[in-house]
Amino acid sequence: MIPTDVPLRVLAVDDEEPALEELLYLLGQDPRVGRVLSATTATEALRRLGAAGGDAVDVVFLDIDMPGLDGLELARLLGAFAAPPLIVFVTAHDDFAVRAFDLKAVDYLLKPLREERFAEAVRRADELVRAGQGPRPATTPAARPAPGPGDHVPVELGGVTRFVPIADITYVEAQGDYARLHTRRGSHLVRIPLSTLEEQWRERGFVRIHRSRLVALGRIEELRLDGGNVTVRVGDRILAVSRRNARELRDLLARHAAGARRT
Repeated sequence: MIPTDVPLRVLAVDDEEPALEELLYLLGQDPRVGRVLSATTATEALRRLGAAGGDAVDVVFLDIDMPGLDGLELARLLGAFAAPPLIVFVTAHDDFAVRAFDLKAVDYLLKPLREERFAEAVRRADELVRAGQGPRPATTPAARPAPGPGDHVPVELGGVTRFVPIADITYVEAQGDYARLHTRRGSHLVRIPLSTLEEQWRERGFVRIHRSRLVALGRIEELRLDGGNVTVRVGDRILAVSRRNARELRDLLARHAAGARRT
């Protein structure tokens, strides 16, 4: 059983700003709810839920009619998580209820929301979490999970969401508030700051070699020293290494090579 003083961790997902604001307001008024995250697309929701190492969430309040992946498709993906969050659908459409409950939804709320009905949905989710039938434990580091949604990055292209395996990414370049993920097959632009990826992917072997670039350590094929300049070769690309990052990179490569020889 979960202690009664532990609040729910919630993610609210809706592509319409007024609806999302109302949802966030109602969640903020409920004493059973603690931290609340928000997203306006399924792709952003996956990032929030840990597609790139985000925070654990107990319950997702989820719209259905959204561009790209809709709420039902997102719920199916979440069901593949090692500890899938509970789902409460919040929608203006009453014709998806059967499909929603086939996905084991906790509740199905119709817009416009009524406060008492919304509170009932929170109560149901809260009881399930406290009974151990929802996520909750994730306050201590866990062992690396088996490959799943968390090992992929959702990217959008022409209204279609694709999932790029992190293991396929060779290096990442900052482009303002975005990051461009490079693989041997091409590149993908995602709205994630480079600093966030650096923190989240450090344990996956990604290292900063420049203020605007991360590289997968295992993808570095050569380290070149030319006078005072340092570069690395990743596939057919030669990437500059800043002086600030050069020493740490050399040390990491030496340890990586030593570990590879031992195995």
